[in-house]
Amino acid sequence: MTQQPKSTVYIQKPDWLKRRLPTGPAFEKVKGMIGRDRLQTVCQEAKCPNIWECFSHHTATFLIMGSKCTRNCRFCSVPEGAVEPPDPNEPARIARVSKEMGLKYVVITSVTRDDLADGGAGIFAATIKAIRNQIPDACVEALIPDFQGNKEALFTVLHAKPDVLNHNIETVARLYPRVRPQANYRRSLQLIQRARESNPELPTKSGLMLGLGEYSDEIEKTLEDMLQAGCRILTLGQYLQPSKNHLTVERYIPPGEFKAWRKKALKMGFMEVASGPFVRSSYHAKELFRTIKA
Repeated sequence: MTQQPKSTVYIQKPDWLKRRLPTGPAFEKVKGMIGRDRLQTVCQEAKCPNIWECFSHHTATFLIMGSKCTRNCRFCSVPEGAVEPPDPNEPARIARVSKEMGLKYVVITSVTRDDLADGGAGIFAATIKAIRNQIPDACVEALIPDFQGNKEALFTVLHAKPDVLNHNIETVARLYPRVRPQANYRRSLQLIQRARESNPELPTKSGLMLGLGEYSDEIEKTLEDMLQAGCRILTLGQYLQPSKNHLTVERYIPPGEFKAWRKKALKMGFMEVASGPFVRSSYHAKELFRTIKA
């Protein structure tokens, strides 16, 4: 695998990343339900390229604790700004909409709330429990922030018994100061390790964006670190610049390279890997979970 060349100019988006943006009754119905209950989804807030596919198939990843973040990661379209106190009724609303949508697999994520003592772990736990109460047979995946390394916050989420614990590494260690200046590579690995050690049977999951200027040997080293920490499910996707104020794309990775990385990651020891230009953390999450449980 070749090294990733670094560019200082905007590069044209290749044909394989150009998609039609369809709509339809199912898409509009899901969008309406989410808006009616004043809920956010990462599909909308992060400008996910898969939103039309997911909404049309009655799936969504709920974004809890508001639409503003206390951090300013340079790849993310969720804005930094003044945050409001968490809404205590949000878990019940998410559970109600999840039931109305007929969901059997629910993904919950959040903005980063460094202003809260537990980083919002209690809201995660309450949301998991509310979904279990409304849909007893549903599986719940928790895509969590790093909680600033707070072990008790992590254990609060784990005690609520999610079916999958997901925390994204996002990029290689060298790029953290530029891409995630308020995060810490080792701290994120430690979170995955603690989750794995707390419950070895719990599927742990993480993901990387490619195209930010990383090199092939750095990707491989990151995958080794993730495996050593206990990560078992991996997602690899193309970084797409949300706006001109965000980091530029250094390279568009061809679909064939994503396939090669999937093959390599499986050979390294990951239980399941989703790898492709449009792959995101929760893309086909239900299918990945079913595969490892089969």
